Amino acid sequence: MSFIRKFKRGGRVYLAEVENRRAGGKVVQRFVRYVGKEADGRTILSASLSDAEVEAVKLYGPLLVLHHLATEIQLPEQLGDHSQEILSLVYAHCVDYRSLNYMPSWFERTDLNFLLDLEGLTERRLVGALNSLEALDAEAWQRRLFEGVCRHYRLRPSGVIYDVTNTYLYGRHCPLAKPGHDKDEVKGRPLIQVGLGVTQKEGFPLFHKVFDGNVHDARTLQDLVTLFGTYGLRPGLFIYDRGIVSGRNLKDIKRLHWDTLCGVPLNEGLKKFWRPYADPHQLMQLPNRQRVGPTIFYTCLRPYQFGWGTGTLGPLPQRAAPTRGARSPPRRGPLRSEPFGSRQVHQTGPGTFLRCARPPAARTPGPGRRV
Repeated sequence: MSFIRKFKRGGRVYLAEVENRRAGGKVVQRFVRYVGKEADGRTILSASLSDAEVEAVKLYGPLLVLHHLATEIQLPEQLGDHSQEILSLVYAHCVDYRSLNYMPSWFERTDLNFLLDLEGLTERRLVGALNSLEALDAEAWQRRLFEGVCRHYRLRPSGVIYDVTNTYLYGRHCPLAKPGHDKDEVKGRPLIQVGLGVTQKEGFPLFHKVFDGNVHDARTLQDLVTLFGTYGLRPGLFIYDRGIVSGRNLKDIKRLHWDTLCGVPLNEGLKKFWRPYADPHQLMQLPNRQRVGPTIFYTCLRPYQFGWGTGTLGPLPQRAAPTRGARSPPRRGPLRSEPFGSRQVHQTGPGTFLRCARPPAARTPGPGRRV
């Protein structure tokens, strides 16, 4: 029968498996295999990778990071009694989005039970946790959460980006689902609208709200401007695209002492106004040059009188050719979000953008235009 024997070598204690055998009338020991060594009173076993077997692979690292961030901003405490179930859904959505039906099998592939108390978790518990969110005062809760994030990370937001999207439902019993303009241009699907405002620099959410699917994009911001005013942020820049523009939205944001940067549909009046400045040889001059990383844009600002007041207009920045020193015709077609100086210009296609603020001192209005 084999047993473990200790032997010293070079001041260290090693462990080996040996067995006794009788040979020629004498008992001798035969070395079987090396087992490990002793260090600081503990036994350290030796193993070969070829002997190792993988029993299961669990997802843990990304969940640990998400849970750390949630704990830093005290999210579990703010979610109340159902915080464990809700956080598990949040983590799953961030890491590997699946429908509610797939959640039990997804949990089996993670070590989430080491972070959250999910003993005996069922689909019914998850649905009940989601239903519990309806009892929250969503507007007050979002404001408290954002204020806590600002305090913890010492943020002082000076810019807000707002946008609206829609998503479709297969069910027919959601009271918010209505026929509307589907972003995927598919007809007949019931939709809901989701409006979201985030900080310009950090991308932290300030507020969001769900609307009926047939509510116009501009109408969604009218409902949320009042909520935004309760946040008490210092004046800054409010950014959104041309589909959300309306005279009331511009007035409401101006009443909060915030500037507006938005897209403006290019109608006949604006085409006539911009025609003198649209010549590429006039636009692509050094004073209109803006460098964004390795790319060079050319744009300019001009004061313009609207029915609701005065704003500053600028054409969508035109991108120069990437070759050194070359001047070629600007790129045509829609541009995506491009920085304009120190401001972020959110663009959805050919047209102009509007900046509702005091016109720059270095700029002068065109003939016959009021400042």
